[in-house]
Amino acid sequence: MPLIVVGAFFLTGRLRRYALARSLMDVPNARSSHVAPTPRGGGVAIVLCFLGVQPLLVALGALNSAGAWAIGGAGALVALIGFLDDHGHIAARWRLLAHFGAAVWALVWLQPLGIVPAGVSGSLSGVLMVLAALYLVWMLNLYNFMDGIDGIASVEAICVCVGGALLYWLHGASAAALVPLSLGGAVLGFLVWNFPPAKIFMGDAGSGFLGIVLGILSFQAAAVSPSLFWSWTILLGVFVVDATYTLLRRLFRGERVYEAHRSHAYQQASRRAGRHLPVTLTVGALNLLWLLPVAVCVALGLLAGWVGVLVAYLPLVFLAVRLRAGAPERAAAP
Repeated sequence: MPLIVVGAFFLTGRLRRYALARSLMDVPNARSSHVAPTPRGGGVAIVLCFLGVQPLLVALGALNSAGAWAIGGAGALVALIGFLDDHGHIAARWRLLAHFGAAVWALVWLQPLGIVPAGVSGSLSGVLMVLAALYLVWMLNLYNFMDGIDGIASVEAICVCVGGALLYWLHGASAAALVPLSLGGAVLGFLVWNFPPAKIFMGDAGSGFLGIVLGILSFQAAAVSPSLFWSWTILLGVFVVDATYTLLRRLFRGERVYEAHRSHAYQQASRRAGRHLPVTLTVGALNLLWLLPVAVCVALGLLAGWVGVLVAYLPLVFLAVRLRAGAPERAAAP
């Protein structure tokens, strides 16, 4: 893993020089959470480093070939669409079509691993596969929505990956723990450049890739034990709750939910704090001090999965309400 961290660090530096040379900059506007033009697209380093280590993970027995094809194909397609969007603009309908294509690709490879439990009827299994595809598409899009302040998406991914590796270890699947640890290592190398104040942003290629890969890893964990899927859902709670609660509020008001905005709970919190660092560190603390212990309790059978999700999510919903997530932006000023 140290080599992945170092590789991602140096590759991010090269990508920063590339972005500066090509003027690939995020220029602040009324809906931005940053104040200075900043290069974007550094998340490509995460994509290349993690996909590059897939053959080694397969050789070590940490990842089977079906899982590698699921991650490689789906992740590469999402990253490519994000990369092209970072360099220009792709209409939302085409991005969404590609996202569903990536989700279907992943599920085709994952289905033999036990994504649909044995004994489930054909009609019900079809419903479950549709729900699984929606889950993956939502995961990659919510990750893009939540990548709005310095370091937050990176810290979230590292915490989830470390937590996921711990859960594998508790279940005696130590080799499988190398997969999330490798992804976390690639993100850590990028985070050195993205930590507040960020010198480069992740971009759609990196955020979308992280979203769908974390979703795929949660399904792969379910193949080890169904309780681990619940645990991974808990680990992802900060992003899932904030993005979903905000989306629903905006949807009920009839707003165009695909348009940029600054009404997520984390964005409201960063404006109140006046800077990004306290919010990013708070997200890390919530992950490690609250969500991880609940996820461990579910993995060990001390809590039923749905009970664990309820226990983990309720305080996060309370925070979203208190921070006025999804409120009309003109009424959300501190």
